[in-house]
Amino acid sequence: MYPSQIPVAFTLGNLQTALSGFNLIDPMIKSLEVAFIVGGLAILLGIPAAYGLSKLSVRNANLISSTLFLANMLPAIVIAIPVSVTFLKLGLWDSAFGLALAQELVVLPLTIFLILGAFQSLPRDLENQARVDGAGIFQTLTMILIPLARGGIVAAFLLSWMMSWDEFTFAVILSPVKQTLPIVIFENITRGSILASSAFALIVTIPVLVLTVVLSKYLKGEYLSGGLVG
Repeated sequence: MYPSQIPVAFTLGNLQTALSGFNLIDPMIKSLEVAFIVGGLAILLGIPAAYGLSKLSVRNANLISSTLFLANMLPAIVIAIPVSVTFLKLGLWDSAFGLALAQELVVLPLTIFLILGAFQSLPRDLENQARVDGAGIFQTLTMILIPLARGGIVAAFLLSWMMSWDEFTFAVILSPVKQTLPIVIFENITRGSILASSAFALIVTIPVLVLTVVLSKYLKGEYLSGGLVG
């Protein structure tokens, strides 16, 4: 029987049950570790890839970046099974880094696409003027382009992090022993009550809210426009 939708009293009992009745600390640490590895790798690989694509014509750059999404068109189970066989041989199975590498197959194309859009929105004269003043490619990228495109870069990191945070298919195949938080919560939700499930949903949401609030100041459009004024 479903509980009443009208609240009659304030209670933390369901949240206490979720926190005390199940071991969520280790799965949460595993999920956080994987999510930050995925986000970091996505930015580390996505920035040079997007910068290289930005040197091409808009048509060719968009064609190549769209081709990268072919991996996203395949069911995750089709990719996860052969990847798990390879990771068993390499000793990456059931590890945080191995799971992050697998999730990167889906996350990286979106990261490149977002950062490419941020680079394409910048005037090419900025880079040309920096090169005239004696700045090399690395200096131009790190001191001018990345700071001006940081809104798109932060957005790409945040989306990559969130995609990894609640990813299920790769996690259940590549990390079934040291499970991530979504797997543990799914198992407990199917055994518990609706109120306990709501408490689990709140636990999953809190890290996302915290990270979004922390990075929200970098997601405002005036950072980009302010950098181009004058």
